[in-house]
Amino acid sequence: MAKWTIKDIAKKAGVSITTVSRVLNQKEEGMSEETREKVLRVIEEVQYQPNQFARGLVTKQSKLLGLIVPTIMNPFFPELCRGAEDEANKRNYSLVICNSDDQSEKEERYLRVLKEQQVDGIILSSQDQLSPSSEEILKKGKIPCALLDRGIEENKYSAVFLDNETGGYLAGKHLTDLGHRNIGCISGPNSIKNSFERVTGFRRALKEVGIDLHNSLQFEGDFTIESAYEHAKNLLTINNITAIFACNDMMAFGVYQAAHELNIKIPDELSVIGFDDISFVSSLIPKLTTIRQNTYEMGRKAVELLINQIETGKTESVLFSPTLIARESTVHVKIKERLY
Repeated sequence: MAKWTIKDIAKKAGVSITTVSRVLNQKEEGMSEETREKVLRVIEEVQYQPNQFARGLVTKQSKLLGLIVPTIMNPFFPELCRGAEDEANKRNYSLVICNSDDQSEKEERYLRVLKEQQVDGIILSSQDQLSPSSEEILKKGKIPCALLDRGIEENKYSAVFLDNETGGYLAGKHLTDLGHRNIGCISGPNSIKNSFERVTGFRRALKEVGIDLHNSLQFEGDFTIESAYEHAKNLLTINNITAIFACNDMMAFGVYQAAHELNIKIPDELSVIGFDDISFVSSLIPKLTTIRQNTYEMGRKAVELLINQIETGKTESVLFSPTLIARESTVHVKIKERLY
């Protein structure tokens, strides 16, 4: 037989089509073990592969989830995707990953595509807040949605996000506790809430020791190596800069590149702290001090909340706390002075 159907399985096993359907959907309550085993033997014998789309028409579930991320070029997001994928697989869902390139138009196009694919829900790591067009697509499609990492609309969507302001504060306090007072900052885009909150926390830590972060010491990057490299070269031409806070690890890498080109030694002449604790930072020399967010767990939790929302209709928000990971790229300013 070219292609077996549920009807064919039922006939060969000597049971009803409903019985086969119950076995396939693991709803065997009240069914004898003998009947169940008989159906499973036939399924295995003919190597039956159920049509997921057809099953979805019956169960009203495709067992597909969509995940839209701003960029897969930043190692932060593959780790996020891995956590989401592992949890989806554990819960018998498949995950479709889309890269929006931080473009609202592309994000909206992917939302339409995922809607057409009849996904059961979408995890969205947006540019920042959802655009009105994206919200309209989700609303019209009645698609459950969980926001991940960027932006939050309480009580409207499930959400997993980080306490970014505390993360920025930890970075600033670490540098000031080490005696640094001439400190530069390379932020992400000011329009992105994550970046704004990190700088807000950073400024708060500096203010506690009487430092006002002057505009000439803060540059707006775009979370890429290239932007931080250019801004760091500008910062390092300012006399007496002893430390730089880069608002993500990719930009910290750009600071390393600029310092190397200018023959400035890290940490002897410049302390550097990043944000994220992505996997590649362990290969930097010296090893990067950074603010860790549990990226894998955040991705995993987003899927957990989304599936709970699909099953119960209830939304939930979870706030993750950042952690300071002190490594070799930051030293006490008094130690630095003795090295000259």
